[in-house]
Amino acid sequence: MKFASVDDGETTKAVPLTCHGHSRPITHLSFSPVLDDDQYYLISACKDNNPMLRDGTTGDWIGTFIGHKGAVWQARLSADASLAATGSADFSAKIWDSHTGECLHTLTHAHIVRAVAFPPQPRPQLVATGGFEKKLRLFDLSRPTSSNSTSSSPTSPNGSTSPPETPSYEVGPGIHGGPIKSVIWSTDLNVLITAADDKMIRWWDLRARSLAAKFELEGMLGTCEFDYSSSTPSLSVAAGKSAYFFSGTQPGQLLKKITTSKDIAAVALHADQRKFVTGGAGDTWVRVYDYDDESELEVHKGHHGPIWTISFSPDGKMYATGSEDGTVKLWKFCSDPYGLWR
Repeated sequence: MKFASVDDGETTKAVPLTCHGHSRPITHLSFSPVLDDDQYYLISACKDNNPMLRDGTTGDWIGTFIGHKGAVWQARLSADASLAATGSADFSAKIWDSHTGECLHTLTHAHIVRAVAFPPQPRPQLVATGGFEKKLRLFDLSRPTSSNSTSSSPTSPNGSTSPPETPSYEVGPGIHGGPIKSVIWSTDLNVLITAADDKMIRWWDLRARSLAAKFELEGMLGTCEFDYSSSTPSLSVAAGKSAYFFSGTQPGQLLKKITTSKDIAAVALHADQRKFVTGGAGDTWVRVYDYDDESELEVHKGHHGPIWTISFSPDGKMYATGSEDGTVKLWKFCSDPYGLWR
């Protein structure tokens, strides 16, 4: 183990960029893909109720989405970054125009919404949600609604059944044994992945609306995220003291499980560089590991609270961390000059 301070010839140990603006703990970070203009964006969810959009390369603030009345637990951008989805403790998910900040849809739920996901396609017409309802739900965004509209269950308030083209439907009713903490849309549009507090990862076949595969974890669930920055996509899951890495194309296929001496709350894999990054509830350090020999390569100091979320940029040249301390930090992960690191 070494504390990062010098250039080891592979990854330059540069001072991280700190993104201020939030006033409570950061709960989730997510990057957009690289867009046509070679730009990409970063969205952050926070317990201060106000998700923020930033320039992905510099961390510069672009705007704040105002409207939630409770902590925001997860935030994601669509593949073209035209839309943002957020899930909140105010029992709603919201869909936003990321250019204007306007709320396009408010999707009401019966409990806290912990997870949101778009299919990996431009201007998506669907969004998936999960949370303390223990339900995986899909909402149809193509249905004409006003900006303050609400869509809930397929049953209307008077108890009658809604028309066939309902704004939402549940996948796998009664299956989840605990709150859903993460929803991931696979690169296959027909496969959705859920991670729940019952320590189960589940892969859902949307064509059959049935379970395609499942995997039981050991330890308390942390983050569950796709690695889109590498040539071969994979799913990274943190649970207990272990990081689990699954195939991005074969539902349920475990590629590797790596157990460390530390509790892992967040993990992100850079498959092309054969390294992964972790953060935990027990300390304030970012740790970089070798994927193949499982050794700890680097420890980065900078945060002043536990690290709850980690995400690699879409080009893999840096990663972002979000902490209990209310800050987002951007860490350089390449040896060449990049972004503001010149």
